[in-house]
Amino acid sequence: MLSRHCVLNASRCSYVQQTIVSIRAGKHRRVRVPLRLYSSPTQGGYKPVEFKPPTLDDLPKFKGPWLEVYSAAQRKYHRQLLLSIAFFAGTVAYVATSDMFDFGNPPPMKNPPKDAEQPTSVSKGNMVGGVAQPAALQKIPEMVPYLLIGAGTASFAAFRAIRAVDPTAKVLLIGDEDHNPYMRPPLSKELWLVDDAAKNLRFRQWNGKERSIFFEHEDFYCRPDELDERENGGVAVLHDCRVTKIDADLQKAFLEDGREIRYGKCLIATGGRPRNLEVFEKKPQLAPHLTLFRGVDDFRSLDEISRKSKSIAVVGGGFLGSELACALGYRSKKSNLTVYQIFPEKGNMGRVLPEYLAQWTAEKVRKEGVVVLSKTKVIEADLVNGNQVKLTLDDGKEIISDHVVIAVGLRPETNLAAASGLEVDDRLGGFKANAELEARTNVWVAGDALSFYDTKLGRRRVEHHDHAVVTGRLAGENMMGARKPYKHQSMFWSDIGPEVGYEAIGLVDSELPTVGVFAKETNHATAATTVQATGAEPKDELPRPPEKNDDFNKGVVFYLREDGAVVGIVLWNVFNRMPVARRIINESMRYPDFGELAKLFDIHAEE
Repeated sequence: MLSRHCVLNASRCSYVQQTIVSIRAGKHRRVRVPLRLYSSPTQGGYKPVEFKPPTLDDLPKFKGPWLEVYSAAQRKYHRQLLLSIAFFAGTVAYVATSDMFDFGNPPPMKNPPKDAEQPTSVSKGNMVGGVAQPAALQKIPEMVPYLLIGAGTASFAAFRAIRAVDPTAKVLLIGDEDHNPYMRPPLSKELWLVDDAAKNLRFRQWNGKERSIFFEHEDFYCRPDELDERENGGVAVLHDCRVTKIDADLQKAFLEDGREIRYGKCLIATGGRPRNLEVFEKKPQLAPHLTLFRGVDDFRSLDEISRKSKSIAVVGGGFLGSELACALGYRSKKSNLTVYQIFPEKGNMGRVLPEYLAQWTAEKVRKEGVVVLSKTKVIEADLVNGNQVKLTLDDGKEIISDHVVIAVGLRPETNLAAASGLEVDDRLGGFKANAELEARTNVWVAGDALSFYDTKLGRRRVEHHDHAVVTGRLAGENMMGARKPYKHQSMFWSDIGPEVGYEAIGLVDSELPTVGVFAKETNHATAATTVQATGAEPKDELPRPPEKNDDFNKGVVFYLREDGAVVGIVLWNVFNRMPVARRIINESMRYPDFGELAKLFDIHAEE
């Protein structure tokens, strides 16, 4: 075998191997080699000399006993291996105990020290910390390279993207709140599970780690008048201030107090304001007993009210209204609080979920201790007993409540559009921008106030945390010259009590045709599939419509376009499958068998 190997692969064989083959193949004791002639100084001619080829006897020998040499080499390698394993284990332990790769609440954020003050100024309500300086008294730079109008999630994501490209960038955020940038989702979710959340504004994440709702600690920011002096750049927040106009030609921003700021590049991320209902707006005397839930101050106020009141009514059946109703219902289990939820749809989140799933969810909300009044509207509101609100419903019922929470959607903040020559989307609302999120030269838009062109799904406006992160980051990158269009589909999530949690992506609208695939436990405890449809054509291809006693604990809902392409997906109690859903949305294809498609999400896996 060695001979054949070396004949076929002579270049790969060592000199020793070739020698062994030559010896084995030779018919004589000597191997024929070319003769070389060497001259001799004592002779006048040349004498042929024939060399003896090397043999195995000429190979080098071990120095010392073989076993000792081998053992020493092995000990050396073992030491190196143990040191490598120890270093790797230490690295893994450090990463596991730190927030270096904490993706639970994008974008990644730093936890403030537990014993430090909260990174916020005093709010208009009951706050912790020092008194904020009025915006009119805060000195501001005459010119900033990067001006971000709005101090929320989108602006903070844009700031991070800018600093990633230019670590010495100087960024100024202007916000109308007294707080530094913070996360909004915990205000209607995790914070309600913590007794002292209103004081500390800290909550426990899905991975068990505790953190603050604020993106960074107060020391992370500098004062606005310090930006010019910082050689390594920085970020400052101008609190409790509004921009009333932008001059895109002169690249100037005008504040409500008359001051001006020149900018190099500008981002508009003004977010939105909670909508009110006319039935409440026409009764100013009801204002002290109403909460239009949006920010930190609203959470603190409602937290205190819920501890003192005997009844609270939540008007609205969407994401926010349903989450707040469940949160208050959770608190009612420890008190005598009665919680009502009133909305016109047939079930919770009826504008997003198909009817059968919305009704099933409403039953879950009722199990959380909430009195759900679906298919009803408030037609009259009056102040009674001096400090209570009487709500008259369109079905004739009357409810008397100590307080009313209004959660009926968001109105995008576009007040500066008219004076600034910026286009507003008449159909969707928000500042109109292109696929690169640019509204004017050197002016970008991100977050809730953005109406953008999605290259896959058309013009859209989205009001969710992840969308603010994605568009803020993209706008920041484009402000640095990336020129990238919107392609990464953002997602959103909601938790309705302990038994219902879902994630969604794409166009999720109950008016679209839907096909749902759910895992169903049979008598033999094996997974079976039930397919539901609403408006999907042709319906005769589907196994059956939903039935009253169906249980929708886990599954996937596909939202279809008129041509049958999948444009939206809801993962119902299915997690960690969002990349698969995002790929399906991006492919925008028609699928003949949704049962097979649902297998990509592993809905039958045991948890």
